[in-house]
Amino acid sequence: MLSEFITVKDEGSAEIIINKSRFIGYAKYTPDEKSAHLFINNIKERHNDATHNVYAYILGDSGEIQRFSDDGEPSGTAGMPVLEVIKREQLIYVTVVVTRYFGGILLGAGGLIRAYSKGAKIAIDAAGIVKKVLHAIVKIKIDYTSLGKIQNYLSKQGLRVVDIQYSETVDLIIAVPHDKINYVNHAIMDMTYGKAKIDITGYEYYEME
Repeated sequence: MLSEFITVKDEGSAEIIINKSRFIGYAKYTPDEKSAHLFINNIKERHNDATHNVYAYILGDSGEIQRFSDDGEPSGTAGMPVLEVIKREQLIYVTVVVTRYFGGILLGAGGLIRAYSKGAKIAIDAAGIVKKVLHAIVKIKIDYTSLGKIQNYLSKQGLRVVDIQYSETVDLIIAVPHDKINYVNHAIMDMTYGKAKIDITGYEYYEME
């Protein structure tokens, strides 16, 4: 698993008019090809009257899955420029669709490349770029006397509390950045005089500002 990667926050769209042609860019975080194809098909259905629905996506931890479609535009003038914008922003797990409604004026190869590049860029900007960092999901079992102290520590450290479960003891479920797990574990054990029970139950990616 990657320790961190750059992608888009979720889904965004923006529109631009170039020489009377309407270009609508859409960008979305897509963790796999199934979600990428679903997103593409949804845009195609939404704009089934459009002249072209061009797309590109990059998936995989090393960006090894790269696909694009010109959707009827001259080869190399649409899908590839969209793909290049995603690469330039150093994004992965991203799908971008640029819809075009032809306005009656031919743009030429250079004009199309610039237009589809612009459509991709405004879509990515609208979605917002974020860093996703790998977090360990940690379950901490403590007694009630330690709860206030631990909660105060977690707040000061800016750590996410995912859940709190109350029974004879308290179970705190927290998310800890992968590179801080040992530091946090030692701190909690020190504060509870070695009485806390700490288990890593899994890993998830969280957005970092």
